[in-house]
Amino acid sequence: MFIFRSVVGKLWLTIIGLVGVVLLILGLFLVNYMENYFAQANDQTKNMKNMAVKFSEEASHHMYDEQFYQLSNELLSFQDAKMLVISTDMKEIVIPSTQGSELASFHATDFFTEAELRQVFAGQTKDKQVNKSATGRIKTGAEYLVVAVPLRNLQGTIVGATLLYQSLQSLEATQSYMLRLFIYVSIVGFLMTTFFAFFLFSRITRPLQQLKKAADFITMGEYGTRVPIQSKDEIGELAKTFNHMGEKMQESIRALSQEKEHLSSILRSMTDAVITLDVNGSVMLTNPQGEKIVQEWSTIEWSEDDEETRRFRKPDTALGDWGLMSYSNPYSSPIPVPLIPLFEAVVDESSEAATKLHVQNGVWSVAMTPLYTSDQVRGAVAVLRDVTEEERLDKLRKDFVANVSHELRTPISMLQGYSEALLDDIPSTPEERLELVQVIHDESLRMGRLVRDLLDLARMEAGHLELIFGEVEFDSLVRRMHRKFAVMAKERGITLTAALPEEPLILGRGDEDRLEQVLTNLLDNAFRHTASGARIAIKAETAVYKDQPAIRIEVSDEGQGIPADDLPFIFERFYKADKARTRGSSGGTGLGLAIVKNIVDAHHGSVTVQSALGQGTTFTLLLPCELK
Repeated sequence: MFIFRSVVGKLWLTIIGLVGVVLLILGLFLVNYMENYFAQANDQTKNMKNMAVKFSEEASHHMYDEQFYQLSNELLSFQDAKMLVISTDMKEIVIPSTQGSELASFHATDFFTEAELRQVFAGQTKDKQVNKSATGRIKTGAEYLVVAVPLRNLQGTIVGATLLYQSLQSLEATQSYMLRLFIYVSIVGFLMTTFFAFFLFSRITRPLQQLKKAADFITMGEYGTRVPIQSKDEIGELAKTFNHMGEKMQESIRALSQEKEHLSSILRSMTDAVITLDVNGSVMLTNPQGEKIVQEWSTIEWSEDDEETRRFRKPDTALGDWGLMSYSNPYSSPIPVPLIPLFEAVVDESSEAATKLHVQNGVWSVAMTPLYTSDQVRGAVAVLRDVTEEERLDKLRKDFVANVSHELRTPISMLQGYSEALLDDIPSTPEERLELVQVIHDESLRMGRLVRDLLDLARMEAGHLELIFGEVEFDSLVRRMHRKFAVMAKERGITLTAALPEEPLILGRGDEDRLEQVLTNLLDNAFRHTASGARIAIKAETAVYKDQPAIRIEVSDEGQGIPADDLPFIFERFYKADKARTRGSSGGTGLGLAIVKNIVDAHHGSVTVQSALGQGTTFTLLLPCELK
């Protein structure tokens, strides 16, 4: 019943109620009036008898005066009545004319039978109501009240009868008319009420519905919706105010959208990750970098038994340093687990905080600031920066300084010590002096190799490595390297072999000197870690690398091997798997394999290693025959 909840329905029901009350009051008055009216009608028979008696008395003086009867009927016509006069021999003395009258003309026998008339002739008075049909202008089935009284002459003898009949149609017509009037008024009132309700609908409700529809469109985001102003009344003013409100709202939304787009552009262009959290720890807003971190960290299984994932550094304001804290995720929201302790500290203390998080193999610098609403913390915003490379470079710098200092300390100390011994003339024989000079010479050569390797590696890592490309006969290079290290192998009791295919191995573009340096470093490494009686093998053959013809070179030994934990790091600068060996004249600089990798990468090739403790090591090189 939607109509009864609408303004039109309520107005319609109200007006219908008012009209109904008015009609009810009118009906009560009409009923009262009709009761009084019909109460008076109940005395009509008595009045008709009295009137008939008077006319009968007068008729005795004007027995055959037609003018009298005509005048009498004219007077009676004002009361819808007529008079008939009949003699005792059943002859009518007066038959009223119907001209100018709405009342039908009847004969005496139309109302009374001869027996009834004879009773009247006998001196009785008769009255009755008769339903008679009539023709002409009078409707059929009309009710008549008839009174018959004896007609006497001047001597008092009954000579006939005087009949007065009056139509009861006037009373019924009045009653029917009042009923019809009441019904018509009710119908008209209902129609006018309905019309007025629909008029109100067009003048009041429809503009309100347009306002509602416009408000719904604005709710759905169509802020340009406007309402047509169709009047200058209060509703028109309301529509005007609504349109003004819509314009101001559209301007505000446009300004907010511009600010939002501006902020979004700034966040998207940031290389740092931004994550906004509400007070419950749920992620509300991120930039693309922050979304990537949230998704990646949500896939990590944080184990309480894994110290690497359970511990992170948290600022200790009392100590002014950083302590370790274990944590678990108390939230069901997708807040990144490593951020939970820092987030709790920021929300609880309502102050900024910063830290570095170690997540798997990455290092993140995190700065978190609380967000306020009416002096209450409603969340926090965290800015994360990937400082893994910076940390790695800083570690490399520190390691480089420490390694160079360590590598140079031994030869410098030896140079200083032996030179002081020569200055102090400690050696007593020429052989001792020659031995000290030889040591000084060897250490100077070692320092020269270290400085040369450092310069080469620095140029390689800076992208300034100068390569002279040309055609390289790789099989000839391998044979030359075999001859170069054959003497050393013989002196140390090591078997050195070289396996080459029958067809020549031609490298279309390569730097022969740098490739010789690669093989030299690999073989020098192999001899350094291979004991007497073992084997070192060089093998070269054709292969396919990245769907292109290539040359595969393997340098394998039967030395002590490399621990599995050290294999991922052997190509880093100054990294040495044998931490315990002395750095004598035969010790390496820790730069050879790093130089090998840089030279191979410059040739667009690859270098891999396979090794196991006590089973030896195999280095495999893949060099494409043609550089792209």
